[in-house]
Amino acid sequence: MKENVLITGAGGMIAQELSKMLEKEYTIRFLTRKKRRENEFEWNIKNKTVDEASFDNVSHIIHLAGANIAEKRWTDERKKELISSRVDSAELILNILQKKNIKLKSFISASGINYYGTKTTDKIFTENDPPGNDFLSEVVVLWERAADQFKEQNLAESVVKIRTAVVLSEKEGALKKMIPTIKMGIGSPLGSGKQYMPWIHIKDICSMYEFALKNSHLDGAYNAVAPEHITNVDLTQKIATILNKPLFIPNVPTFVLKMIFGELADALLEGSRASSEKIQKAGFRFEFPDLAMALKDLLKNNG
Repeated sequence: MKENVLITGAGGMIAQELSKMLEKEYTIRFLTRKKRRENEFEWNIKNKTVDEASFDNVSHIIHLAGANIAEKRWTDERKKELISSRVDSAELILNILQKKNIKLKSFISASGINYYGTKTTDKIFTENDPPGNDFLSEVVVLWERAADQFKEQNLAESVVKIRTAVVLSEKEGALKKMIPTIKMGIGSPLGSGKQYMPWIHIKDICSMYEFALKNSHLDGAYNAVAPEHITNVDLTQKIATILNKPLFIPNVPTFVLKMIFGELADALLEGSRASSEKIQKAGFRFEFPDLAMALKDLLKNNG
């Protein structure tokens, strides 16, 4: 009999790709704001309501819910939403598990590589390093603290936090946004272009969630980042090379990005390196460990 896996953040890129990967071996359910399919169940984080039938006989929860960090300027209201969508949603799940007296085999939560702070230095961060002191690291600390409650309240045998880098996919996200301008010959690195850009292929991030689901010895935080460290300019140039397009335009100036994005610009203009050694030592193998290989796979239909 298949185990039941409940996934939040149903509309997101990772949830959609991951569910395809898991559906042969698991029964997949989604928590979503608007039910469209039979295996979807509605919830409303703001109103603290959820269809409790979604929790019946559930063995694992993969918590991917969270408003998009880079979608809008960080007004005070937006900052509250970025935190609430992650923390309050986890709290709502926790309360239902307590109410229904359910203990999960695993609670696997998305997290962010921004845990370490948004700054460009020579340091390569590991999971043992302390958090940074900017807004994004604050978001991630609160996010992970909410996940840890499932272990502390004895509601899950294991809690895994996947500190996610920039996910490269031709369907959504940073790569999709970069392709059109580079194809037109007007793509540009951002700011100095020297900021590190921790990244991971969409297939590898989904495989990492599957790995966490199937390996009960995993517990705690893991950096979901490819082993190869790249800068913003490396990414821009390699995309252009694979698409066989020249790059003539100078870098987008820092002040322009700050005018457009406000405080969010810091997340685009600075970036740290992080180590993937811990997840690899646990037995995980990357299908796309280097950028050239990843881009060739993702851009094969974009010639």
